[in-house]
Amino acid sequence: MTPAIRLVAIDIDGTLLNSQFRIAQADLEALRRAHTSGIEVMLVTGRRHTFALPMAEQLGFDLWLISSNGAVTRSFSGETFHRDLLPLGTCRNLCAAMRDFRGNMVITFDKDTKGALVLERMDELTTSIQRWLEKNIQYIDFVVPIEDALVADPVQAMFCGTIDRMREALTQLQTSGLMQHATILRTEYPLRDLTIVDVLNRDCSKGHAVARWSAHRGIAREQVMAIGDNYNDIEMLAFAGLPFIMENASEELKSRGWPVTLSNDECGVAAAIDRVLNFSDVAAESIALAPAFQREK
Repeated sequence: MTPAIRLVAIDIDGTLLNSQFRIAQADLEALRRAHTSGIEVMLVTGRRHTFALPMAEQLGFDLWLISSNGAVTRSFSGETFHRDLLPLGTCRNLCAAMRDFRGNMVITFDKDTKGALVLERMDELTTSIQRWLEKNIQYIDFVVPIEDALVADPVQAMFCGTIDRMREALTQLQTSGLMQHATILRTEYPLRDLTIVDVLNRDCSKGHAVARWSAHRGIAREQVMAIGDNYNDIEMLAFAGLPFIMENASEELKSRGWPVTLSNDECGVAAAIDRVLNFSDVAAESIALAPAFQREK
């Protein structure tokens, strides 16, 4: 039988990866079963494409990735479908408006060499994302002032820090006048006291990218399943006909009415996928229970 779901869009951190930053065998096997049954599997992440590839490689089949929170859609082999870059002028204005947060700022460029990630300094970032810095050190370049690195449109600008520090950054962004020219996305990890604030081109998000890809594939939104755990997944979950939110998500996100699967340490991805593959009537029921604003969006 042709599956009702034709596309599964899956977040990586906090969803596919467990708290040990690994993909559980049960989740791998569930994704492979979905792929074998004819369902397209797509990783949709806030990570850069290069930084997401090791997760895609573990799946063992060819697939497309939406990276940088919707800014880049590219195949595992490197073919680009779409890029939604942050205009130079907007990024220059951002640098000026966020001068007090230079120590938390990273500008990302779409290349796979040194200079893909540009910082002014590392001190404030080190306390928040030490592991990420270590894994990406070969791509990092230091430019002072950071505006001097803006010779081409970047993918995005990112601010990382403690939850309280990033609340200050969000307040600054809201009063900067940039909100009408850019998309501001927040990813929050309370247990690590870490918030990541991404600034992307206007109308750029995981949801917009999944919608664009679905249209390209001729897939109706009712045939899209999405699994996520954080605030930067909201647009993707709202677009999908069948959204699942992880048990480890915040209570605020779980209160939106989306079906809740198990946590990332309990193979929640496998639980959601197996529920859909084995019980199509449950899938239909979940769609019917989706909030009205989600179906109308």
